[in-house]
Amino acid sequence: MTALPDWMRPPRAEGWFAEDLDRLPEAPRHTELIDGALVFRMAPQRSWHGRLVTALTTTLMAQVPAGVEVEREMTIRLDARNRPEPDLLLTDLPYDPDRTWYAPDSVSLVIEVVSPESAHRDRTVKLRKYAEAGIPHYWCVEDEDGAPAVHVYELDGPTGRYAPAGIFRGSLRRPVPFDIDVDLDKLMPPRSD
Repeated sequence: MTALPDWMRPPRAEGWFAEDLDRLPEAPRHTELIDGALVFRMAPQRSWHGRLVTALTTTLMAQVPAGVEVEREMTIRLDARNRPEPDLLLTDLPYDPDRTWYAPDSVSLVIEVVSPESAHRDRTVKLRKYAEAGIPHYWCVEDEDGAPAVHVYELDGPTGRYAPAGIFRGSLRRPVPFDIDVDLDKLMPPRSD
C-alpha cells in the first residue's frame, strides 16, 4: 500500500475545516470539503459536462443584470466543515481576483451539472446543504441522451427546504433570481451517431 502524502493528513483530530482548503496547494484543483472530509474530483470529466458548463456560463453572463456576477468552479463556505464547489454560481459581490470562496448569503443561484461521479452528492447531499445554508435557487442539470434537463428548485422560506419549481427541457424561462431565458437545445451540439 502506498503511504499518503503528509498534506492529506487532517491538521487536527476533528478533521478538516473550511479555511484549510486555502492551505492545500498540493490538493487536486477541484477539491471540496463535505462534512469535514476532503472530496477529490479525480474521475475524468466528460466533454458533455465541460461544454455544457461553458455554454451555461456564457449564456448567463449575457443575461445577468448589473450587480450580478457569474462564477465558475468556486467554493461556497456553507459553514466551518462544508465548502462545496458548484459548477456555477451567481453572486451579488463584485469581481475580486483574489477571492477563493463565497459566503452563502452572497449567492443567489447554484448550478450543478451532474456527472456519474457526483450524481449522489448533487442530487441529495448538496441539494440539502445549499437549502440549509439559505441559498435561494438551485439547478441540477441532468444529461438526457445528450440534451440537458434542468431540475429547478426554489427555497421555501417557512420550511428552509427546496421546493421543486419545474423540470425544463428544450427551453428554460424563469423570473428569478432575474429574468432568465435559456434555449437549452442550443447549448450543446447535436450528437453524431
